[in-house]
Formats: sequence, C-alpha cells, structure tokens
Amino acid sequence: MRLLVGLGNPGKEYALTRHNMGFMAVDEIVRRFSFSPWKKGFKGQVCSGEIDGEKVVILKPETYMNLSGEAVQEATHFYKLTAQDVIVIHDELDLPVGKIKVKVGGSPAGHNGLKSIDSHIGIDYMRVRVGVDNNKQIPTADYVLGKPSKEDFDILEAEFVQIANNISYLLRADINGFLNKIK
Repeated sequence: MRLLVGLGNPGKEYALTRHNMGFMAVDEIVRRFSFSPWKKGFKGQVCSGEIDGEKVVILKPETYMNLSGEAVQEATHFYKLTAQDVIVIHDELDLPVGKIKVKVGGSPAGHNGLKSIDSHIGIDYMRVRVGVDNNKQIPTADYVLGKPSKEDFDILEAEFVQIANNISYLLRADINGFLNKIK
C-alpha cells in the first residue's frame, strides 16, 4: 500500500495557485484511475483505489501548507505505513516550469509543507518536485500564492497528465523509469 499526498491549500482562492500543484496532480491521477469518491479524513480529503495492482490512498491535507505533516502523520499511523510508503507531490521554486524531479529524502529547501511532513514522519519519503520557477522580484509567499500565466498553466497541466500516466513507476519506486518516461 502507498500513501500519495498532494500538497496545497484548501479553498477556492488557492485553487489554481502555484502552491497547489500537488492538489492538481493528484486530482489528475484520481480522474485517470477508478478511485473512490473524496471524503473527509485525516485532516483532509482522502480517496482510495488501485493502480497496477497496488492499493493507493490519496490525501489532500486541508491543514494549509504549513501544517501538512499533521494530516500525513494521521494517515500513516492509521494505515501502519512508514515514510518509505509515502509519495508527496509539491511545487518547487528551484525548478523551471516544465521540469519535474524526484528524490527520496533530503532537505525541505525552505518548503514549509515539507518541513512539516519531515517533523512528523521523518525525511525518508519520495518527493515529486513540480517546477513553478522562482520570480525573485516578488516575495516568495506572494509568488507561490499567485497564479501561473496561461502559458505556464498549460505546461503544468501537461505535466500532471504525464505524472498520472506514469505514476505506476513511482509506486514501484522506479524513479529512473518514471523520469525517463516524462522527459
């Protein structure tokens, strides 16, 4: 079993912002595969299904980004999962739009959602980093809570489709296979 977490902030005002890349990516996965309807649970929205024979629970924390670890910890404890069973999809300022990188562990690099998860379950989970670029002319909080341009949003939507099309590689912990498919 895997816990797939999309990071973002709840509420319509945040729906299409750069900080909600994780929510948008998991929404595409749910659309692609036959998952149960969303329901409240673990301080967020949760649904479950199967991808290539692997049971997957998808979580969208509703604790706001800075407290995402609370929701992730509740879900991992309930399902008796370790950090190695968790895949987190999130926005990444240090990557250009159109670039996705994946790693296990490491520093949160200033990302408050990752800091919260690290403090609640440790660092040994898989991170799918969706590039949103970094406009150093705009304060970071304002930038990530802003909406991408139409051109950037089209690129990001195509990335969500690629993530959904190839998520089975990540469920098998085949990071190289995943990255080779999405390039």
